[in-house]
Parts: sequence; C-alpha cells; structure tokens
Amino acid sequence: MTVPGDPARFTALSRGLAAGVEERDGLIGLVLLGSASDEAAHRRDEWSDHDFFALIADGRGQEVRPDLTWLPDQDRLAVTAREGEIGFVAVYDDGHVFEFAFSEAAELEGAVAGEATVVVDDDRGTTADLIARARAHAAARDRFDPVNDAALVFVKLLLGAGRARRGEVLNAGQFVRGAAVVHLVRAIRGRFGERSTLRRDIIDPLRRFERDFPEWGARIAEATSAPVEDAARELYALAREVLEPGWDAFPVRAADAVARRLGF
Repeated sequence: MTVPGDPARFTALSRGLAAGVEERDGLIGLVLLGSASDEAAHRRDEWSDHDFFALIADGRGQEVRPDLTWLPDQDRLAVTAREGEIGFVAVYDDGHVFEFAFSEAAELEGAVAGEATVVVDDDRGTTADLIARARAHAAARDRFDPVNDAALVFVKLLLGAGRARRGEVLNAGQFVRGAAVVHLVRAIRGRFGERSTLRRDIIDPLRRFERDFPEWGARIAEATSAPVEDAARELYALAREVLEPGWDAFPVRAADAVARRLGF
C-alpha cells in the first residue's frame, strides 16, 4: 500500500483519470480543480484529494453517469457514492479521495471554479469554455458585504440559542457552529480585506482562514468546540470585539437586541 500523500501516487492518479476519460466513450472533458490543478500543486500535502469535473457528451448523461469503471485503479476502490444528481465521491484503500461532478456541460452552467487545469477537452473547447465561465462566476461571487454579514451573525446566533433553549440542540448547532461562523468569517474578511491574502479560497471563505487570521481563527475554533449555547455566547463576544471598534457601520442595534433577548 502506498504512503498517504505520496506525490508519485497523486500524479499517477491524475494521469489515470485523464486516460480513463480519453478512453471512455461518451466522455469529452476533464478539469482538475484546486490543489489537484497545476497552478495549485504547491499547496498539496498528505490530505489533498482530487477535486475535478468530468464532462459527458451532450444528451448522454443518463446513459453514461451510472458507469464509473473509467476511474483509475478499480481494484483499489473502497467505496463510491453519489452526492446529489451529478456529484460523486470515491475513496481508495489508502484513503485517497476523489470528489467530482460527473455531468454534461449544461448541468454545470452555474458552477464556480478557481484554480483549474483543463486536461481533456473536445474539438469545440467545451471544457475550456465551461471553466472560463466558472472562473467568471467565482470572481463575481468573490465579494464581501461585511455590514450584511455582521448583521446575519447576530441573527443566526439568536436563532441558534433559541433552538438550544427549546431543546433542539442538533438544529441549534447548525445555526451557531455553521451559519453564524460562515457569516462571521465573511464579515471579518470584508472588514479587514487587506489581510485576506492570495492564499484564500475565492469559493469558500473558511478555507485557509486560519492562515490569514490565525488568532481569530483559533478562537472561533475553540468557541465552536463548546456546548452550543456557550459557543453562541463566545461567538457573540468575539464578533463585537473584532468587528465593532472603529467601525461606524457595525450593526449595534441588532447586537444589542440579541444581547437583551438572550441575556448575554
């Protein structure tokens, strides 16, 4: 068995994917995304997986999609599973992961992409065109509205703490540890844009947040490890401490209203 994170294994799997797409009738394109792409290869480590789009010829999705025999190293596949209509995941016996969309180009019309390498394409450039649009979509979405996100932090904390007090702890955790954290991270990135470096992920603001904001990232992580209402209280305090000083647009009335309602 190969060592997890072996660069040679990663490269071999990339080549195997390309060969599988080129040889499988009905497949027309392959795009390696994120750290699987050439431009982000420097970020790979032992936990890097393969994210990619595999494109099916127009009109052949239903016919082709059930067949995953084009994936490399079939004898080493531990499991494959679907995530939605066109999303798939595969795990190999050494723990290496594939996460991929397997679809016709039209089914990925609203897709977003950052770092990407087109490995296989058809004569019309269908895959390259798709990635050009996906990059444009990502660039358009790569905007932060810290005023709106800051307000939503307090809304989600209020809803989450309320659900927790009602006894709906699992659902409360989604609000507090999920939605509130996402909005808090977005608000921080928007409020302190000069500290969001090129290492950040333009699609997922949580990716590599700890590298740009190590102290606040550590404190958010610590807060989310607490029981849900304690987590809400800590995230509330952190949001005010980090965002409010020197910022006239901070949603003071919203924050004060949540504090009164929850007794923070």
